[in-house]
Amino acid sequence: MIKFGFVHAMAALVSVSPKFRPVLDPEFLPASLWNRAYRALVHAGNLSPLALALERSDGSVSVFHTAILPHENANVALNHRYTERLLKYLLWQKGGYRITVAGEPRIAEYLRGVYSPEGERAFDYRFMGERVYGSAMTFVSVPYEQCPAERESAAPLGRHLDGCRIGFDLGASDRKCAAVIDGKVVFSDEVPWTPAVEADPQYHYDGVHDSLRRAAAHLPRVDAIGGSAAGVYVANEVRVGSLYRAVPQDAFDTRIRRLFFDLQAAWNGVPFDVVNDGEVTALAGSMALNDGAVLGVAFGSSLAAGFVTPQGNITTWLNELAFVPVDYREGAPADEWSGDPGVGAQYFSQQAVGRLLAPSGIDLPSEMPLPVKLEQVQKLMAAGDERARRIYETIGVYFGYNIATYADFYEVRNLLVLGRVLTGAGGDLILSIATDVLRAEFPELAERIRYHIPDEKEKRHGQAIAAASLPSIPK
Repeated sequence: MIKFGFVHAMAALVSVSPKFRPVLDPEFLPASLWNRAYRALVHAGNLSPLALALERSDGSVSVFHTAILPHENANVALNHRYTERLLKYLLWQKGGYRITVAGEPRIAEYLRGVYSPEGERAFDYRFMGERVYGSAMTFVSVPYEQCPAERESAAPLGRHLDGCRIGFDLGASDRKCAAVIDGKVVFSDEVPWTPAVEADPQYHYDGVHDSLRRAAAHLPRVDAIGGSAAGVYVANEVRVGSLYRAVPQDAFDTRIRRLFFDLQAAWNGVPFDVVNDGEVTALAGSMALNDGAVLGVAFGSSLAAGFVTPQGNITTWLNELAFVPVDYREGAPADEWSGDPGVGAQYFSQQAVGRLLAPSGIDLPSEMPLPVKLEQVQKLMAAGDERARRIYETIGVYFGYNIATYADFYEVRNLLVLGRVLTGAGGDLILSIATDVLRAEFPELAERIRYHIPDEKEKRHGQAIAAASLPSIPK
């Protein structure tokens, strides 16, 4: 039995006994099991209702209703752990800068201290407030009955196939574009580029502009342009993006932030929409399946994600699942960017494969880039190497437990899975192990959730069509 040991009382009150242990990481403490054990403890006694409301700059509000233990004695540490990790998840799933804590005022005081310039989550405080939403993160405490009403604004983007359109996707190593006429791809192109090391904003503008011209050459006219890229985009404005990390802040503010507005102007003001690449991936899956409730996850250099609602819409949420809690143990691997331990990027990406090399017994040069290390592990897996197999088995256990966490926060029927880590025999093993975990620990989820693995044509053309379909053309 693994016991959660922040303090002795916590270990005594909340205990978790996973039926599966990651072979290379047996101390892994699944967030899904810990949260279920905590909630069972809450509902077994006197509970205090609590809600967290997160407001975004467009006025939309997401509300999560829950309950906590009476905030006294040993319960205080448990409540702190539960609510801090819960808010961390909601911030990176939904986004928000104005946080209303409805219920126990001492929880509001605690979270305000943790998510502050001097607090343990100072990174999240600055990122969500200043960088994403342009306002300082604030906390408001109200009685539970005065919780703000939810105001979600699922964006009616996508599924527009009429007319002559361009779709593009900006990746870290290449730019993809396609010309689409009435939903049919008539041209597609892929051009290498190196945006992450280019400090000149003109490089970024010229690169995208070049791809648009390549596609436009195969269309009689351009009616609309839609695109996807890694990063955070709010109403077509670039807020954060790894593609632009070499651009100095002043140049980012003056040239990159409004990059796509400048491109729209250069293309005669045609309807032009850009969203996070994970959202477009999920939309492409939804269009292929002709169904909603799609959560897309891509195991690549990091973990990318997107969500399509049961009604078939893209949300205005962040869905940055690389930074949501996965592992609740003490001393969990820390994310190098935010410094937070136990979040998704360390478990479902090339970073995870690199981290598991040493415990697997595979010795590769430290200076070898992560994509190359992954290729070596894939070759070993194809050759039947048991060390490589243990890496994929470990990630499979992680994933099975984490699917249950996704189900706590998303209404999901279809789980779209892709990315380089999930290719080949290793990817098949990850999904097989994850299915075993779901069947044994969460049988109701195993019945409800179905995997969808796009083929190469769907990945290339489907993404292009989905991106091109984002804008609507005024009639």
